Amino acid sequence: MGQPGRNAMTPLAIAVLALLDERPMHPYEMYQLLIARREDLLVKVRPGSLYHAVARLLADEMVLAEGTERAGNRPERTMYRITDAGRHALRGRIAELLRTPVPEYPIFRVALAEAHNLPRERVVALLGERVEQQGQALADLDAMIEWARVNAVPRRYCVVLEYMRATIKADLDWIQQFTADLDSGAVEWEQFDPVTGERLTLDPARS
Repeated sequence: MGQPGRNAMTPLAIAVLALLDERPMHPYEMYQLLIARREDLLVKVRPGSLYHAVARLLADEMVLAEGTERAGNRPERTMYRITDAGRHALRGRIAELLRTPVPEYPIFRVALAEAHNLPRERVVALLGERVEQQGQALADLDAMIEWARVNAVPRRYCVVLEYMRATIKADLDWIQQFTADLDSGAVEWEQFDPVTGERLTLDPARS
């Protein structure tokens, strides 16, 4: 069997298999559902990459083509269903990811680690902009969580929204505190020439 290795199952492949575990459907319907359910907040969803993920799953015998359907004058669309192997792989991968932390490398951490290459005032201003944007993201999540509550959506379907809200809130709290410390001078920072931008002081830890 062409079952892929554990690390070969991308986030989008997991999302596709989870949809097909509900019922057979064609890729365009998968795309519509992923967008409607706002799963684009969790995985990168593009029509091309989705079709590629389905093709890969088909080659690995995680899904099977199950005929076609036509709506009006639209082209025929191939329906897919999950196989037993696909269901087994899906559940195994979910269990593995829940159990074992996976090293992740968010690009913001890189920027934060290298923020000392910018003047203090610039970093304070940039982080202020980030706080505004993350504040809007928090408000959007609050709206989605409230919508789910009003519409009696079972918590198991939207618990990820609670997790995302908690992590964004913790991120915001830390950034705001760090920005305040930086702005007050409580954090030692390198100095830069305001005209040339050249570093005026050298961090002994880097020399």
